[in-house]
Amino acid sequence: MFDRFHLAASTDDLDDEPTAREHADLVEFRMDLADDPLAALAAYDGELPLLVTNRPRWEGGETEPYRRLDDLAEAVAHEAVVAVDVELATLRGRPTGTNDVEPATLLARARDAGVSVVASVHDFDGTPEPTALDELLRAAATAGDVGKLAVTADSRRDALALLSATHRASSRGDRVATMAMGEAGAHTRAVAPVYGSRIGYAPVRPEAATAPGQYPLAKLRELVDDLV
Repeated sequence: MFDRFHLAASTDDLDDEPTAREHADLVEFRMDLADDPLAALAAYDGELPLLVTNRPRWEGGETEPYRRLDDLAEAVAHEAVVAVDVELATLRGRPTGTNDVEPATLLARARDAGVSVVASVHDFDGTPEPTALDELLRAAATAGDVGKLAVTADSRRDALALLSATHRASSRGDRVATMAMGEAGAHTRAVAPVYGSRIGYAPVRPEAATAPGQYPLAKLRELVDDLV
C-alpha cells in the first residue's frame, strides 16, 4: 500500500463515498467527526477502500479520550479498511485516555489485518526548522508504514522548507505524506506529490474541509495528475 500517490477523500459520512469515486483512490473516514462511526463501518458497502482516522482533540480532532483506540482497533478488522491513522505522539506514549487497547496492541492488530499504519504529526502553530522537519519525518516513517506531517505555513519559505524535507525523506527511502496548512502553503497539497508525498487529502464536500487550505477533491485530482 502507498507505493504510489493516493488521493484520499475526507468525510465523516460514508454515504458520501459514491460522490468521491470519480476522483479519489480511497476515503479517509473521520471517525471522530461521525455520530456512530462503528455502525457506519459495519454498514459500509462502498467501492473505495478506507483510511480510518479517530483524531484526538489535542491534535485537531473531536474524539473524547474514551475508547478512541478501542474503536480504531475494531475498525481495522473491517475488510474495507486498508489504512489507519495513529498520531506519532500516541505511538511515543502520550496518554490516550481510557482504553482497553494500548497503542502497541492497535499496531499489532493492524499488522495482522494487513492494514497500513499512517503515523501522523500536525503542527498548527508553524513550520519547524529543517533539522526538526527531517527528524519528525524520519520518526513518523519509522513508526508507521507512512509518516504524515502537516505543518502550518506562514510564508512561501515555510512551504519550500516542507517540500525540501519531503524530497530529502523520499530520497532516503522513507514513505511520507506531507502538506502545509494555511493560505501560504495551500499549493503544497498539489506540489508535494512531485517530491515524493504518497497521500493527499481533500474533502468530499468543500464546505466540510477538515484543514485550512484544502482544495476541492476534483481540483486536487486534476492538479496532481497534471504534475505527477
